[in-house]
This record gives sequence, C-alpha cells and structure tokens, in this order.
Amino acid sequence: METIVLRAHFDGEQILLDDPIELQPNTRLLVTVIPEPDAEQIAWLTLSVEGLSAAYGESEPDYPLTAIKEPNPTYEIGAISNIRHERLLENLSHYLIRDI
Repeated sequence: METIVLRAHFDGEQILLDDPIELQPNTRLLVTVIPEPDAEQIAWLTLSVEGLSAAYGESEPDYPLTAIKEPNPTYEIGAISNIRHERLLENLSHYLIRDI
C-alpha cells in the first residue's frame, strides 16, 4: 500500500478516521497531533483563503491554450490544476471553519 494521508479526530476516548478506508490488521500508522492555530495563524490562513478564492474563484474565466503567446518550455501541463487549487481551498477552509 502506498503512503496516504487520512484526516482523523480525537473524540475524547479514541482516534476516529473522518473518512472510511479499508486497512489490514496490524497496518502501521503514524499519528501527528496538529496544534490549534493561534490568532496570527488564523489571520494568515484567512487571508490566504480570500486571496486564492479571488484568484481562482467562479468568476475567473478559463483561458484556452490558444491564448498563450509564448509557451513556457519548462511548464508541465496539468502541474497546477483547478483540482489542486480546490483541494487547497478546501483544506484551508476545513482548517478554519471551526474557528470562524
């Protein structure tokens, strides 16, 4: 099995995975406890979410490849996709949602 990241939370008694996944008995896990963000971190994360939402929001048009005047030879097609931006926004929003 490849290494994957799973969201989980502690309910006061045990660690619970947020999403279902099939694991074999004795599967090795690494648990990282994430500290609660302080006010400054929340402010920076909020600013990041707002900036990314403005830059990649619903009102931002999709530009066709024909609009490129001079292609970047080192750019990998699909390296930065809307899916990655949506995941980033989702992760930041999930992190902030309980504090705002």
